[in-house]
Amino acid sequence: MSSLTLFTPSGALAKAQPLQRAAKRLAQLGFEVSIDADALSRHQRFAGEDAARLAALHRVADAAPSVALATRGGYGLTRLLDQIDWGRIAHSVEHGTRWVGYSDLTALQNGLIARHKGLAMWAGPLACDDFGRSEAEGGVDEVTRDCFTEAMSGALEAVGFRAPTAEFDGLEARGRLWGGNLTVLCSLLGTPHWPKIKGGILFLEDVNEHPYRVERMLLQLQQAGVIDAQVAVLLGDFSGAARSPLDKGYGIKDAVAALRSRTKTPVLTGLPFGHIRTKVCLPVGATVEMYVQGREAILGWQSDARLAHGSHGHDHDHD
Repeated sequence: MSSLTLFTPSGALAKAQPLQRAAKRLAQLGFEVSIDADALSRHQRFAGEDAARLAALHRVADAAPSVALATRGGYGLTRLLDQIDWGRIAHSVEHGTRWVGYSDLTALQNGLIARHKGLAMWAGPLACDDFGRSEAEGGVDEVTRDCFTEAMSGALEAVGFRAPTAEFDGLEARGRLWGGNLTVLCSLLGTPHWPKIKGGILFLEDVNEHPYRVERMLLQLQQAGVIDAQVAVLLGDFSGAARSPLDKGYGIKDAVAALRSRTKTPVLTGLPFGHIRTKVCLPVGATVEMYVQGREAILGWQSDARLAHGSHGHDHDHD
């Protein structure tokens, strides 16, 4: 039985019931579930004071469970990045711990791969968001659940998705997979926590950000040379923002078009990832290969053993 620890590194949980529900469901999936002692702590909007959340991260890393699953995202990891003992985090990954989450976990995932080439974490579900919903709220999405359990067992080696059009038919790309939440990722630019990846495959998502804000951040990455240095960009879900009467039809498609007009890097949409019910799991930091046939795209990687102990591809860093 795989051990699984639930921890809260960022925003506070509003109530305990979703966490308890998630723990029960994960146990029913065959995991030996434990909940970190400070998972329900609260200080202002955070899951405890900075020192407590930092200690929880190190505590989980030292225990090195099979799976370290964040309960929720929110905001808070940025406060910890300069204090994290990255060697302890890397040691846990090298010994088989699969750290999982998205949203604010983007900071932890990219902070690790900025320092340790060849190590990977998993962009995937959050315990309360994806396993803690009541049945009245829709319960657990089956695709998300099955993708998660397959990834955590070490069996997941590829995910597929359908792009809106066939404009990238025949595209083949190989590189280090990185990225995550667009807002969080942009906040790392220019810091020691930024992965200087050239020739990679960058994936992005966000929620509650108006399309013009999404465009502005995408163009920031392009103007900084980041987008142009990748072999492909994959865009997930960008929803939740209220439309403005000033938009006059402007939306995410226009933001994507603005980016595409400024870069030769293929920018694909339709990746099933983000603040949505149905999401895949993605190995952040692993070397992946992508193939597109018509509208169908496949993203594949090597076995889980290579993810845990390092996968040395041909991607390289740039200054």
